[in-house]
Amino acid sequence: MLMPKKTKYRKVQRGTMKGRSKGARSIAFGEYGLQAVEPGWLSAQQIEAVRVTMSRKLKKIGKLFLRVFPDKPITKKPAETRMGKGKGPVDKWVSVVKRERIICEVSGLGEQEARKVLRQASYKLPMKTRFVKKSDFDES
Repeated sequence: MLMPKKTKYRKVQRGTMKGRSKGARSIAFGEYGLQAVEPGWLSAQQIEAVRVTMSRKLKKIGKLFLRVFPDKPITKKPAETRMGKGKGPVDKWVSVVKRERIICEVSGLGEQEARKVLRQASYKLPMKTRFVKKSDFDES
């Protein structure tokens, strides 16, 4: 699973996901991408599931670019534990995805094939997404 080698703090606060993404709002590496329409947390397991699904569909024809990395630790207290006694141990790592963030990109495919591959990837994600093209961003 993806996780940082080292962090400044072991545990972090939950934070907020309101507003639009600060960066990664346009396609930078590929020709087509998957853009988040609503905010959410993407766990390392979900990112891995997307990567595996897309690499199976792409085979050796296209190239995949993941634009998210799980760098936020999420803690969880054990079941049937009384309140208090501090924060629980780190349970999983997530990536905070705000609105308009590009989650992944593909290149080396036609538009129809890219749509198929990205649709399969979107089924693995816990948020609504939309298909975007590089030409959509070049105009504005």
